Amino acid sequence: MRAIRHSFSLFNWRPFPPPPPSTASALSSLPIIMSSQSDQSSAFETPRLVLKKVLAKSQHEGDGAVVRRALGRSELKSLDPFLMMDHFSVSPPGGFPDHPHRGFETVTYMLQGAITHQDFAGHTGTIRTGDVQWMTAGRGIIHSEMPGGEGTHKGLQLWINLSSKDKMIEPNYQELPKEDIPVAEQDGVEVRVIAGEAMGVHSPVYTRTPTMFLDFSLSPGAEWHQNIPESWNAFVYVIEGEGVFGSVSSSPVAAHYVLVLTLGDGLSVWNRSSKPLRFVLIAGQPLNEPVVQYGPFVMNTQSEIEKTIEDYQYCKNGFEMGRYWRSQQ
Repeated sequence: MRAIRHSFSLFNWRPFPPPPPSTASALSSLPIIMSSQSDQSSAFETPRLVLKKVLAKSQHEGDGAVVRRALGRSELKSLDPFLMMDHFSVSPPGGFPDHPHRGFETVTYMLQGAITHQDFAGHTGTIRTGDVQWMTAGRGIIHSEMPGGEGTHKGLQLWINLSSKDKMIEPNYQELPKEDIPVAEQDGVEVRVIAGEAMGVHSPVYTRTPTMFLDFSLSPGAEWHQNIPESWNAFVYVIEGEGVFGSVSSSPVAAHYVLVLTLGDGLSVWNRSSKPLRFVLIAGQPLNEPVVQYGPFVMNTQSEIEKTIEDYQYCKNGFEMGRYWRSQQ
């Protein structure tokens, strides 16, 4: 197999084995991290509890970047339909130079600083603090993502799988500046609704794979009870502070931990600390399809992966513009 021409920089991927056919059944077989059933909130008929807790450890990726890989590591390889989530930090001259994608979507949410984006179709732009770029790679994109100025730039990037019927659609972007992301507040709880719904507020983002992506901030002493579609897989990533999730008597969870949740109709969260708590709650409808991944290519079969590598190598079937393109960053 010939070497790939461009770097797989964002974020240097290693192939993973496919998940089991039914993530839901796999979830039901794992032990639940909780204290007792008696202290569950009455807010939900089937409250979601913490199924698995994993620390997102720092590692070097791309060109001089550091990421905390919350999802897509040996302890937590995937959670259908999610393939990866990184909490990244990068400073010039580092970044994520030219690299391809096919078969899924990337969601980039900037927490600090900015990332400048260029692709081989001429699409350019800068994702600034609080902005979101929802990119559907579909049949193929080659692009670069580099710091948009001096200093340290931080954000989250989530990879969402596409169903077999959507893997070869034309690439597309949904770009939301900070001011266009709905925000709601109630009783010391603020939520930015990147995808889905919370507090009666809906995101304008269209999700081909049905997805919820909520950025919560809880003041000290605040609590919140968030509805989640019962059959969707869900996880939490704590950005800062510490919180109690699922069961009021559970131990507090600190920053940089990812929590996989049991199935159920909602999640309860309490901030018992003296400092603010910030976390993202991400949930999605499982695709229950085979996953074959080679770096930044995600398809359903090995033969489709081999065809994708050939398409990329020879600049065809979606990668035609990659023959002569190089980013100018």
